[in-house]
Amino acid sequence: MPLPKVIFFDAVGTLFGVRGSVGAVYADLAKRFGVTVDAAAVDRAFFKSFKAATPMAFPGTDPTEIPDREYAWWWAIAAETFQEVGVLNQFADFSAFFSALYDHFAAADPWFVYADTLATLDQWRDRGVELGVLSNFDSRIHSVLEALDLANYFSSVTISTEAGVSKPDAQIFQLALKKHDCPPDAAWHVGDSFREDYEGATRAGLRGIWLKRE
Repeated sequence: MPLPKVIFFDAVGTLFGVRGSVGAVYADLAKRFGVTVDAAAVDRAFFKSFKAATPMAFPGTDPTEIPDREYAWWWAIAAETFQEVGVLNQFADFSAFFSALYDHFAAADPWFVYADTLATLDQWRDRGVELGVLSNFDSRIHSVLEALDLANYFSSVTISTEAGVSKPDAQIFQLALKKHDCPPDAAWHVGDSFREDYEGATRAGLRGIWLKRE
């Protein structure tokens, strides 16, 4: 099999993951704001809200307005999460809490790089393959990649909030391919979601690779 021209990687769940759990991170920070809540309950509530949310993509939005749209999208998820566990009204200033939470996830602390990530990226880069990130993520991806010392591996970053469309839609794969002047059949995409990554990439004409971490 010939080498691909480019390999795209999903971000969360593929290159790096949340340290502990989302619920644990939320609960720990909430405690600093005077609200005590069970981390496991928060984790369940978070994924319930996250899965029910509209796609993290804002078609037709002026680029200057995207950061505000991203912030509002995540604010709603967080508010629904704490409402679900019955403690939303216990925050003296939920906006201040959420601002701290949002900034926290833009840094390295809540994340860890999977043990196989660096060796994999080194292997393909050393063989001359171009690398890109292709993720349903927001613009904090840039600071996270920098903080985790991953940014220099990638010559492109394509995210749903800036693309105006999310995986598994073929359009986001086409936008990523365009950045490398690459036809679909010369590209691979690796990700942990069967639907968004494997099926999405395959339907767009790339070689989809499902990375099943759990």
